[in-house]
Amino acid sequence: MKIFSHSFLWIIAASGVASLLFMLGNMFVLGLQRHPAEPRRYAPLGDKERGRLSIEHYGCGACHVIEGVMEASGRVGPQLSDISEQIYIAGILANTPENMARWISDPQVISPETLMPDLGVTVQEAHDIAAYLYEQPRTPLEHFLSSISAALARID
Repeated sequence: MKIFSHSFLWIIAASGVASLLFMLGNMFVLGLQRHPAEPRRYAPLGDKERGRLSIEHYGCGACHVIEGVMEASGRVGPQLSDISEQIYIAGILANTPENMARWISDPQVISPETLMPDLGVTVQEAHDIAAYLYEQPRTPLEHFLSSISAALARID
């Protein structure tokens, strides 16, 4: 006994293919994925390695999670591992390395109500810290290579 005819099965198959194409079209053609464009890349204004050392020196990890910095697991301030993907800094500044350096060197001037303390970071140190933050890995391969390089640096 035959329950479904061949034409009915073709209709079901065609509907499934059409639904799949519609979903893929929404994701890729219309740009509805998380990052529709290539992540922004910035030319660093400072030295990335000096920035990591400054982050450790000033104890930024007491308040922030920062990938690649030992003991940077604080939960008071925002996680800084993906700061280059954010739109604003402190909810008010456009997210650029220059504005990040301004924020780091004198947060109270930009937002008097902020809990971020003025640590006396120099302008050059702020540029170095911004260079480190904006050069964080973005892809799984970059994360993997970064973790290997950080482990090797600790061995030396």
